[in-house]
Amino acid sequence: MDPNSVKSTLSNLAFGNVMAAAARDYQKELMAKEKAQSSCPVNQEVDLDELMDDPELEKLHADRFTALKKEAEKRQELQMQGHGEYREITEPDFLGEVRASSKVICHFYHREFYRCKIMDKHLKSLAPRHFNTKFIKLDAENAPFFVTKLGIKTLPCVILFRNGIATDRLIGFQDLGAKDDFPTRTLEVLLLKKGVIEEKIQGEEDDDDLENKRRTVRSSMNTYSDSD
Repeated sequence: MDPNSVKSTLSNLAFGNVMAAAARDYQKELMAKEKAQSSCPVNQEVDLDELMDDPELEKLHADRFTALKKEAEKRQELQMQGHGEYREITEPDFLGEVRASSKVICHFYHREFYRCKIMDKHLKSLAPRHFNTKFIKLDAENAPFFVTKLGIKTLPCVILFRNGIATDRLIGFQDLGAKDDFPTRTLEVLLLKKGVIEEKIQGEEDDDDLENKRRTVRSSMNTYSDSD
């Protein structure tokens, strides 16, 4: 046999063995990747199943559901007592309204007084956002007994009640900058300091915030219009 032919045959065999080994290795790598990919959803499903059966998670869910239910029941009860809106009452209803809620803001007003109308606007804006506090108003002319009993001499007069007891009052605008154009937030902060309302939920905006944003937008539009 020709030595060169034998050498060529051995070389071809060796190269074939290398290629075969490489092909096997490549096939093993592909199979490993496919196995890893196919195993991911299975692992996720197992983890989710284990998570759903977690007694601690079930307890948290149950506690949250109970808290939400109590909150809804409390809100419904307060709504039945007149919370969530700024309402006008009459003198015969005054004691019942004040004693029925733990926190009450009552505005004694006069129909013809301009500043009473300003106070109305701000209290009407605050009432829906501070649901735990009752907001009411009473025509001073039609409530002579309580006007005298509470020593009301200047209008508007906003009296703050805690558990049926008058704890503080706002007389005119003297605590609000003594100006007619004070923002709702100024009144809100004052009522917060006096403890008759709670801080509103973050992200809520009052009428003044929205109006300021509208003014900013309108100003920007006018600027662009002038520049064209």
